[in-house]
Amino acid sequence: MKVLILNGSPRANGNTSIALAEMVKIFEENKVDVDLIQVGGQAIRGCIGCQKCWKEGKCVFDDLVNVVSAKLEEADGFVIASPVYYASANGSLVALLDRLFYSTKADLTMKVGASVAVARRGGCSSTFDELNKYLTKSSMAVATSIYWNSVHGRAPGDAAYDAEGLQTMRVLARNMVFLMKSIALGKEAFGLPEQEEWLPTHFIRDDLKE
Repeated sequence: MKVLILNGSPRANGNTSIALAEMVKIFEENKVDVDLIQVGGQAIRGCIGCQKCWKEGKCVFDDLVNVVSAKLEEADGFVIASPVYYASANGSLVALLDRLFYSTKADLTMKVGASVAVARRGGCSSTFDELNKYLTKSSMAVATSIYWNSVHGRAPGDAAYDAEGLQTMRVLARNMVFLMKSIALGKEAFGLPEQEEWLPTHFIRDDLKE
């Protein structure tokens, strides 16, 4: 089993790292390989909508996005974690995720995903919802915990004192391990769910134009 983790914090040893360390501990106890990438401090440009990825199979800007795409293809689980900035995720992380989920050709069907938000106080729910949208549009299996996946802390190191938040991370990791193993067995026995051809629709119709 392999899990790919994206840390959206620019601080390598900040509160988001403390939250993720609880998950990594559980993964390693269960013999799950972990690949953690620090995203937050990197300069990642946003999508320009050129759509060249549809023809080339990867983003035209050959940076960390394409690296993550290749790693995600091999992973059984995917964790997206971010500190909260103005009730939203880190901008570098969002830029990466926008381009990644638009350009990747990896089959994400039933890969196990989870989102984690870390904040001083408010904004965790909106960030959690924002990150989950990437997972829930991709036929991924979204893991849950005993609470929404959030940890609180203001100053560096504060998250270590959020006992409930850290427990939430441990339970989340255990649930991910269970799902990854269960889905692997299910794929062997039954294969993946049948896929339909995408039927994109638009809200503006030619016959309604004046």
